[in-house]
Amino acid sequence: MEADNWNGVELRHLSALRAIADEGSFGRAATRLGYTQSAVSQQIATLERSVGERLLERPGGPRPVSLMPAGVVLLRHAEAIVARLEAARADIEAIRSGEAGTLRVGTYQSIGQRILPAVVRRFSTEWKDVDLRVVETGADQELFGLIERGELDLTFADFSLWEGPFETVDLLRDPYVLLVQADSPLAQRRRAPTLVEISELPLIGYRQCRSSARVESHFHDKGLKPDFVFRSDDNGIIQAMVSAGLGVAVIPRLAVEFNDPSCAVLPLGDLVPSRRLVLLWHADRFRSPAARAFTDTAMQVCEAFGEDEDQRTAA
Repeated sequence: MEADNWNGVELRHLSALRAIADEGSFGRAATRLGYTQSAVSQQIATLERSVGERLLERPGGPRPVSLMPAGVVLLRHAEAIVARLEAARADIEAIRSGEAGTLRVGTYQSIGQRILPAVVRRFSTEWKDVDLRVVETGADQELFGLIERGELDLTFADFSLWEGPFETVDLLRDPYVLLVQADSPLAQRRRAPTLVEISELPLIGYRQCRSSARVESHFHDKGLKPDFVFRSDDNGIIQAMVSAGLGVAVIPRLAVEFNDPSCAVLPLGDLVPSRRLVLLWHADRFRSPAARAFTDTAMQVCEAFGEDEDQRTAA
């Protein structure tokens, strides 16, 4: 039986390939990895023999080293392999630490403002020995990457169909509302405007948030073309622009500051499908007792929060 040369591929070979792809030269890759340049060259030569393809274009001179087609494909797999190894290391550290240690949780703006403080207070009271670290980003795609690489243990997320080794638990249904200026004629109406009427108004929305993309897609699916006159990824700025009379905003209820007398909040009912908010983690990673307790706490807080919000909207 012919030997399988792929058995000779080692993690250090893949790390060298990734470093060269990032740095564009063997010398800089060697410095980054703490090797000599000749050692990196030997690792790449061994890797190319093992896979049976040239992986790098070596133009010589000052021009950067670049990936050949086979190198591009192998690098994609190498990054996934390295990410899984990093996740495994995070698992071992979690097992070693037991119920103490560090719990790393991802979040984003509306969760961080309305939900997370209550979760943190309750969890920290019961799990005093856990060092809770919270990371906020503007886009949940970044949070997914941190989960996949083992750099986060849990993250709040706006549910969608993601590619990746993820599991979730439902936390909250977050309906969309129409935010208008308090003295707008819309605020005096007994019913919310229709989608057609809203699409004819100047709209204020987000730039990169998937919530805004979902709203716009919903309009387009109905054959409507809303006119966005201003965009921001800051909830406070969006509400301030509505208050100033620049336009109206279709935003998740969680994003609204209700103690603002300059704005009125109009429920939209089923005009726009609600967001499904979840807590997400790596399906193949060990979940520590602290991570499970944080999940339970988040579910309890969100259940109470949803009931309070429903009563507020009904009133």
